[in-house]
Amino acid sequence: MIVLITGGTRSGKSSFAQEKALELTKNPLYLATSHVEKDPDFAARVERHKQQRGEEWETAEIPVKISSVETDREVILVDCVTLWLSNIFMQADSDIEKSLKIAKAEVEKLDANKTWLIVTNELGMGLHADTAIGRKFTNLQGFTNQYIAKKADEVFFMVSGIPWKLK
Repeated sequence: MIVLITGGTRSGKSSFAQEKALELTKNPLYLATSHVEKDPDFAARVERHKQQRGEEWETAEIPVKISSVETDREVILVDCVTLWLSNIFMQADSDIEKSLKIAKAEVEKLDANKTWLIVTNELGMGLHADTAIGRKFTNLQGFTNQYIAKKADEVFFMVSGIPWKLK
């Protein structure tokens, strides 16, 4: 099962996803898609978040091949698509088609026997990107969100901490 949780920055997506994960299981997996080792400030933030989540959570850090996660946990929270896509986009030399192909292939390989709570951002609802590469990435994010939403069993849109169930 796939549950997509989307919305703007600081709309409550991650908190909602964590609450939902704990409703489904006592021991979820938090799959972080960031490159923690490259940014000490971000690494400190990630460590703080690990402490806040508590010991019932297992954490894995996988920047691109999210389908490769090895766990016996039944509920996996992926946070977030935006960071995941930025890793793919950079690896694919900012090529939207190549990036989208990689992202779709990873979504197709997600273990159907598990519940995937996938957090993403609605970048197209914000300011128009100033740069060509920023606009390309916004398009990639939108295409990927649409793809995951079509595959998802449930889709929630977060506004000011309030979830709206769209699907």
